[in-house]
Amino acid sequence: MEKGKISSLQMAILLYPTIVATAILGVPGITAKYALNDLWLSPILAALIGYATVYIAYKLHKLYPKQTVIQFSEQIIGRIPGKILGFLYLFFYIPITGQILRSYGDFIVDSFMVNTPISVIMASMVILCALIVRGGIEVLGRAAGLFLPLFIIPIFILIILVSSDFDFKNIFPILGNGIMPPLKGAIVPGGWFSEFFLMIFLLPFLADMKKGMKYGMMTVFAVMFTLVVVNLVVLFVLGPTTSSKVYPLMSVSRYIGLADFFEHLESGVMAIWVVGTFVKISVFYYAAALSTAQWLNLSDYRPVVWPLGILIVEFSFWSFPSSMEVSRYDVIAFPFYGILMQTIIPLFLLVIAFVRKRKREPKTS
Repeated sequence: MEKGKISSLQMAILLYPTIVATAILGVPGITAKYALNDLWLSPILAALIGYATVYIAYKLHKLYPKQTVIQFSEQIIGRIPGKILGFLYLFFYIPITGQILRSYGDFIVDSFMVNTPISVIMASMVILCALIVRGGIEVLGRAAGLFLPLFIIPIFILIILVSSDFDFKNIFPILGNGIMPPLKGAIVPGGWFSEFFLMIFLLPFLADMKKGMKYGMMTVFAVMFTLVVVNLVVLFVLGPTTSSKVYPLMSVSRYIGLADFFEHLESGVMAIWVVGTFVKISVFYYAAALSTAQWLNLSDYRPVVWPLGILIVEFSFWSFPSSMEVSRYDVIAFPFYGILMQTIIPLFLLVIAFVRKRKREPKTS
């Protein structure tokens, strides 16, 4: 079905923008509503979900190498329950890809291309992602490596240029209301960290499988560090008003003014968003296409790529009739739904698989 191979480093390069791309824009504002000035602590607490998810995914991969969750779930809980669970994963990854696409379209239309139909923006992105997905895992890995500098460099430039507006007093008092506000603020980014379960669709195609867990854990730390830095930058510039902003990083970029030359650098934030979201949608799209083909027992996933693209665009409108519904889903539904499907259920699968393995060992001995 997939004959290509990628390295563990390429897997990390794929996962990093997949998590960070959408998290750095909207999550700081959502986190600030609960954690207040301690919003920079929430990604550290949320990263625990990321570490647990990477560990669970790697252990499942070790028990069932060269298989994804769609395949080994049938071996763990039986054929019919496994098919039902696989169906649930299909209708988790396909609609969530539509939700990511809708968030991308809403951001571009609301902030930049006001007169452009959102359907044109979303359809053009899906066509580009479909071409990458049809190319296979190697093309996806190389494309992510090519675009990674375009994703990281603007973030560093933005931080440097806005540093003159930092007010470090905004961080105090640290833990003034105890640990509960940062814990509540960690729930939303915890949903993003659960997306590390996507590595279950990449691990079977690693050329150096033994390094998979190492690079997965390193990526969790890199994502955590990035979110902590972004949250601190937003807090130092916006202070208590952070929670009132839909896209705090966009608001921060408007503070940049250097020698009356470097001003209005919102386009830099747009570049971060477009490049990162392109990689994110492509990875989710690939997982959805691979899952569909495996669930239907097809020999190749490429025939389902274009039909899935149409379905993803349709889901972006069916599931979310307005941008307010997208924001409500990000805050209320996705953190719990994402952690359930990508951390808790895989944990149960791992426990059942481990118990069954222990029961079989005395018989074989």
